Amino acid sequence: MAWIYLLVAGLLEIVWAFFMKQSDGFTKITPTAITIVTMIGSFALLAVAMRSLPLGTAYTIWTGIGAVGAFVVGIVVLGEAATPMRLAAAGLIVSGLVMMKLSAH
Repeated sequence: MAWIYLLVAGLLEIVWAFFMKQSDGFTKITPTAITIVTMIGSFALLAVAMRSLPLGTAYTIWTGIGAVGAFVVGIVVLGEAATPMRLAAAGLIVSGLVMMKLSAH
């Protein structure tokens, strides 16, 4: 169950990162509220997952899901550049996440 909590926490991290961008420096109320609520949810689920997962594994996977997810949302939704080097960097992050998951006890 901890892995499910961690996955949802990572997905919420993507949501809050996107809405933080949409909040325009916390000047728009609705995106700001969504940012805050999803941040709290993400941190709470990460904390629950950390009850049974190692700190390094849980935190690395949580931040990795958020980083790669925000990168993909930036490309798909916001039209950010998908250069070969950026794609390779995201691929390295994903490979690190896979290795971290495989090494977890």
